Amino acid sequence: MTLKPNKSSAILGAAFLMATSAIGPGFLTQTTVFTQQLAASFGFVILLSILLDIGAQLNIWRVITISELRAQDLANTMLPGLGYFLAALIVLGGLAFNIGNIAGSGLGVNVLTGLDTKYGAVISCVLALFIFWMKEAGKLLDAFTKILGVLMILLTMYVAISSHPPVGDAIVHSFLPKTIDVQTIVTLVGGTVGGYISFSGAHRLLDADVKGLQSIQAVNKSAVSGIIITGIMRTVLFLAALGVVASGVAIDASNPPASVFKIAAGNIGYRFFGVVMWSAAITSVVGAAYTSVSFLKTFHPFFQRYEKALINGFIIFSTLVFVIVGQPIKLLVMAGALNGLILPVALAVILVAARNKTLLKNYIHPLWMQLIGWLVVIAMTVLCIITIYNWLHK
Repeated sequence: MTLKPNKSSAILGAAFLMATSAIGPGFLTQTTVFTQQLAASFGFVILLSILLDIGAQLNIWRVITISELRAQDLANTMLPGLGYFLAALIVLGGLAFNIGNIAGSGLGVNVLTGLDTKYGAVISCVLALFIFWMKEAGKLLDAFTKILGVLMILLTMYVAISSHPPVGDAIVHSFLPKTIDVQTIVTLVGGTVGGYISFSGAHRLLDADVKGLQSIQAVNKSAVSGIIITGIMRTVLFLAALGVVASGVAIDASNPPASVFKIAAGNIGYRFFGVVMWSAAITSVVGAAYTSVSFLKTFHPFFQRYEKALINGFIIFSTLVFVIVGQPIKLLVMAGALNGLILPVALAVILVAARNKTLLKNYIHPLWMQLIGWLVVIAMTVLCIITIYNWLHK
């Protein structure tokens, strides 16, 4: 499969791949629900999580591209067998979440056309497969995520303007919050750079031959751009939901983001929700499949040779599970916990590798990046321990 388009295109493409992988069905629901809970103070959570996300992504993307090793190979170099463990976590978490992403794409088609959600999921599956069937799959992947990423932001911006949010309150409380919810902050960080999402852009850059010390500026630009794109989408959706919350109209708990779009902009807003949901879901399907298989392809020539077939199989299997079984809520809950565990493990490996002169040669990893990275590792570890404890004592 051809995955080496023009490098400048790949740099922005990697940013959008990471961003659109993060912006999935769960992202839309999570942002709306947290806005209901925290109102304007959720702006502070978004701002702080963006800064932490940038710290985590810069650590991961820099070390991977400068070492010129994918995360699984880097982990195996640090501790034999650790890379296989990390790959297993990524693939299982990505597969479980992809079932939810497929379900989201089916829901988007349902909103737009009235077709049964399962038929919508099958149609979306075929479209996702088409991207990887093409000879210039890398170039098409970059274009697909860019176009849909921009479309999601523009449509949500229209809804945000229509909802007439109290922008002044949002700005003030983004810096002076009434409420600070630490668990929400860590949840957003895990949701934006957890699981396969952490590595999607960095592995894409390696495939596009953007690597080595000479590419460090391009890598920085791509990593920060990915988080900023995600942050813009999160902020615009937050403002849309805040306008509805401030108006006093009740948001339908069964589908919070759809309710916000409809309340704010009427039937056209509801149709826009269908486009945004489908775009968020299908780009996450593509991102999860591409990144998950990238964790296998260096283990054996077989995986490299049949990369396209494995990606196709990943997408088809996710679709079949949804069509036959339906949306597996328990599986998605387990996948969420799994992705929460992946970030501290993976980031800790990256931070230890950052001090390995054999791997990184003349590169000196900035101390401030390491400190922010370890802060994220500690915060996510504590949250995971609390989550596991609560789960065991239900």
